Amino acid sequence: MDVGLILTGLIIGFSIAAPVGPIGVLCIRRTLAQGRSFGLVSGLGAATADAIYACIAGFGLTFISSILVGQQLWLRILGGLFLCCLGIRTFRSEPAESSVAATGKGLAAAYVSTFLLTLTNPMTVISFAAVFAGLGIATEGGDYVSAGGLVLGVFVGSGLWWFALAGGVGLFRGSFNVKGLRWVNRIAGAIIAGFGFFALLSLKL
Repeated sequence: MDVGLILTGLIIGFSIAAPVGPIGVLCIRRTLAQGRSFGLVSGLGAATADAIYACIAGFGLTFISSILVGQQLWLRILGGLFLCCLGIRTFRSEPAESSVAATGKGLAAAYVSTFLLTLTNPMTVISFAAVFAGLGIATEGGDYVSAGGLVLGVFVGSGLWWFALAGGVGLFRGSFNVKGLRWVNRIAGAIIAGFGFFALLSLKL
């Protein structure tokens, strides 16, 4: 497996994950309200979805990408509605008086929610395909080892971003009291719902 290709995938995964969108806001809010573990696991859910889309692009699975792009309207509607509901729920939620225990069930819910939310944006696979093609590393089939190394790099790179984000934000968690966390919920909820409303308004029905 080409180490250089893994490093290339790492840089691509980190770069695509880094822009702060609704997942980033959600990760920040969960880190401040529930702890680093919840923020990190939320980010890993998004990293897994990124890896799946990178896999589709890297292995040249055009029939899957065509289906996803063909159904992008319904997926984006679903994603927009999910963001709206999540934003409203976050806005109205009251912060816990004490730290939330990092139980398996709670962490699994955090992981699955961001994983599914990231999957509702099928244009991500187009982004990976465009980057891979632009760098001359797209694989139309056959070189599965190289494609696998690229996908591995994307997952590690995306995961590193979420680890850095959750770790960095976690440093400030002790500075927030209940009142401060309440405002974090309100601001994060408004931003997340705003992303959802914007996504729905931008649809061409």
